[in-house]
Amino acid sequence: MTTKQIYELAIALGKGSDLRGNKIVDKYLARQKEKYQKLDGEAKTEFDTDKLFNPYSDTRILVDNNRKAIKKILVGIDIDGAELLLADKLKDIDLVISHHPDGPALADLYSVMDMQVHLLAQKGIPINIAEGVLKPRIAKVGRGLLSGNHNRNLDMAKILGLDYMCTHTIADNLALKLVSDLFDKETKKLETVGDIVGLLKTIPEYKEYAKRKAGPTIILGSPENHCGKIVFGFTGGTSGAKEIYEKMSQYGIGTIIDMHMSEEHRSEAEKYHINVVIAGHYASDSLGMNLFLDELEKKGIEVVPIGGLFRVKRFNQAGSKK
Repeated sequence: MTTKQIYELAIALGKGSDLRGNKIVDKYLARQKEKYQKLDGEAKTEFDTDKLFNPYSDTRILVDNNRKAIKKILVGIDIDGAELLLADKLKDIDLVISHHPDGPALADLYSVMDMQVHLLAQKGIPINIAEGVLKPRIAKVGRGLLSGNHNRNLDMAKILGLDYMCTHTIADNLALKLVSDLFDKETKKLETVGDIVGLLKTIPEYKEYAKRKAGPTIILGSPENHCGKIVFGFTGGTSGAKEIYEKMSQYGIGTIIDMHMSEEHRSEAEKYHINVVIAGHYASDSLGMNLFLDELEKKGIEVVPIGGLFRVKRFNQAGSKK
């Protein structure tokens, strides 16, 4: 596989696991195409043409040296200069993959946040309310990203001659789908918040990170609390608007399961008596990346995990599921 083919596979996996469904994803891409076709001159030149086929702006190729074949990759949840230098020192690394976005993928992270609108609508919050609450937060995140030194690691990768890419929302989608499917299957067993934690710990990544003191944790509510209707916050770029918790309460949501949550957001959720379970940031990121990396290993690519990635394989060397 080439770096471009890995990128294309990542997008396909992200779309295939997107809980919004193909129709909504395809409509998004159609709107991007329509927007592009209406542009001319400098505006058309500046348009990010990856958005014509990639609905996840935080997943993209950052540096591509047009290698004919990618055989060995260094993959981490976070990649910085140290990991890039290690990749160079190892000599036989063809591609470095970060889960968390970098370069233009980080600068445009806010563009994937509108995913949250449709996911909340699926849980019963009217789409106009979800959109109205989230739009100011999306704009705030966009403004906050303007001052970043986004291309620092890209510059290093170019000098070292390394291919470099990031796979953020596509991996978050994969993690969310696996966890959501599991919870749908075991819904009759989920009565309390404690039951949620127990079910999460049946997933190897969460079980491991529990040992590392960073696994599933109840930060609002108690194990004995009834969980009620559950909402996941795994995907959609970064944390949404804290004002959404009032709306969640009004529309019958009892528990949020998320990768992480700020104190400001927690305090707001507390006002509306919503239980909050933090599944674990790096456990969840490892889960999503592992599902992606399994597909690469099936194609003969060797994976070297680093940067917080706890590697779990869900297939044997013959390619079948364990």
